[in-house]
Amino acid sequence: MADLSKYRNIGIFAHVDAGKTTTTERILKLTGKIHKIGEVHDGESTTDFMEQEAERGITIQSAAVTCEWNKHRLNVIDTPGHVDFTVEVYRSLKVLDGGVGVFCGSGGVEPQSETNWRYANESEVARIIFVNKLDRMGADFLRVVKQTKDVLAANPLVMVLPIGIEDEFKGVVDLLSRKAYVWDETGQAENYSIEDIPADMVDMVEEYREQLIETAVEQDDDLMEAYMEGEEPSIEDIKRCIRTGTRTMAFFPTYCGSAFKNKGMQLLLDAVVDYLPAPQEVDPQPLTDEEGNETGEHAIVSADEPLKALAFKIMDDRFGALTFVRIYSGRIKKGDTILNSATGKTERVGRMVEMQADERNELDSAQAGDIIAIVGMKNVQTGHTLCDVKHPCTLEAMVFPEPVISIAVSPKDKGGSEKMGIAIGKMVAEDPSFRVETDEDSGETILKGMGELHLDIKVDILKRTYGVDLIVGEPQVAYRETITKIVEDSYTHKKQSGGSGQFGKIDYVIRPGEPNSGFTFSSSVVGGNVPKEFWPAVEKGFASMMETGTVAGFPVLDVELELVDGAFHAVDSSAIAFEIAAKGAFRQTMPKAGAQLLEPVMHVDVFSPEDNVGDVIGDLNRRRGMIKDQMAGVTGVRIKADVPLSEMFGYIGSLRTMTSGRGQFSMEFSHYSACPASVAEKVIADVKEREANK
Repeated sequence: MADLSKYRNIGIFAHVDAGKTTTTERILKLTGKIHKIGEVHDGESTTDFMEQEAERGITIQSAAVTCEWNKHRLNVIDTPGHVDFTVEVYRSLKVLDGGVGVFCGSGGVEPQSETNWRYANESEVARIIFVNKLDRMGADFLRVVKQTKDVLAANPLVMVLPIGIEDEFKGVVDLLSRKAYVWDETGQAENYSIEDIPADMVDMVEEYREQLIETAVEQDDDLMEAYMEGEEPSIEDIKRCIRTGTRTMAFFPTYCGSAFKNKGMQLLLDAVVDYLPAPQEVDPQPLTDEEGNETGEHAIVSADEPLKALAFKIMDDRFGALTFVRIYSGRIKKGDTILNSATGKTERVGRMVEMQADERNELDSAQAGDIIAIVGMKNVQTGHTLCDVKHPCTLEAMVFPEPVISIAVSPKDKGGSEKMGIAIGKMVAEDPSFRVETDEDSGETILKGMGELHLDIKVDILKRTYGVDLIVGEPQVAYRETITKIVEDSYTHKKQSGGSGQFGKIDYVIRPGEPNSGFTFSSSVVGGNVPKEFWPAVEKGFASMMETGTVAGFPVLDVELELVDGAFHAVDSSAIAFEIAAKGAFRQTMPKAGAQLLEPVMHVDVFSPEDNVGDVIGDLNRRRGMIKDQMAGVTGVRIKADVPLSEMFGYIGSLRTMTSGRGQFSMEFSHYSACPASVAEKVIADVKEREANK
């Protein structure tokens, strides 16, 4: 049995363009997994193997790679940085034990790194910080360290100091060993020498080393006491304390270097082995019941327990459908039959593979702590639990955000529809934040996603990977409806036309619900005027109408329905009669209850050079944005605002024009808010026009 203490399941995550994928490439090169390094900007990196990734120079799918360093097995997941793909980051974090947060030496803590850091905090993932690109113009290691404190409220523990910056950057000083690692100009990772600390850095190294030890020994009272009395702990003891503090997220060991120039990578890999937790050192995953409530039991990480594993990613590639699985406990062997607790169906494990980005090694068995891919599973989706047939269980389910933007697509020729259907089916299985619906009236296929770029890439994949020629409509915003008034009302459904009739009368109160409460039903009927067995029918009838509101046909949010009285007929009343009565009640009362249109508002985080801040804020105001915060940094200003999604189409083009290409932004869904009358009128007119054209 493999020694779990030698496993490290880690993710590499950061803002777009901070160098995550390049860092992963260097790790693979150093661990001997690849011999020729592929560059992101040449579109040749190992983990960015999708055409769309190579072309845009961004990571879209998180790719899993296995390698070895210092007799330890590293399962590395390279995650995307772009905000439209945060669901990839989120689900990768769910199955990792540790992470490396990569920050750009000149850009510092950028908008998306903040979101990813927050996700990692929520998932309680221990992390190391790596400040990359120190050879860049404007790079400043200590400034980025300060930013991680100020912006992320993190506690960085400086482990190394850079020797020289920008063009002069040639190596790092390891504070613990007081040794300088200096690389030559060949760009080869192995061409370095270990030297004494440069004379002009001795005082600074001592100052930071003292801070490091003071912070580390806080993890051990005895060591701390001895240190206060002037006794310096051994390097082994300091490392043990750093490991404890990293695991409990008391601090984050902070390294620096240049992944592109191959400088500083060995120390980062040593830190992964030395300080990030092994699978059994992380709090075990909680088990839940079918409703998602924790049962109090946990998936203990051990190969001797019954099987518990989580499918965290589905990917379709040239070899077939791959299900990426993190095994928490137990073992899986080729040919085993395992249970999918989400569907209640069993699956047979045919082929299992260990992934080397887009290459694969066949496996006969895998055990707790492993991250593997299983080929050809039929009904497994992201977030499903795979377990022992005799010991069913559910691991904590993953929750995915609702899409906020949609586009209509249709194939250019009739032959393309089947092709498109198959392709979209595969894409929906791969990405739970991507949804598809068919418009029943027009027959159009509606793609729904997290943002313009998200849908843009999906259309691109359909066209290029699956060869489907598409006609693409304008992006549509996912509006919602709600009510603003309390209304008491009554509705009777009566049908007498020979044979048995139908009768159901309900008296009810409709109220605006709490934000995000959806639809809630209650009954205060006494005396059996509406028998209890018909209450669920009233709830079902009303709930079924919530998908199509009375203002413009959008889904309705946050409504409370209380059934207060009614009447029934001993012969003619039935569940169907009361369900129809509830549907009629919805149509009758919603317009009286001050129904209004809601629009999705996005939390927008913009980075702008200082000279352009006035233009950027003016433009956000014109887009009906509410400026929430401004933070001046060394390289520019961060502006945070809440802006309606409908005003954000094409924003990246405007921002680039205003800032001469230097501005960046990210946005994520924040909340729904009432539409101004002028906007609501236009939306309703557009809906009517679309209906008329069908």
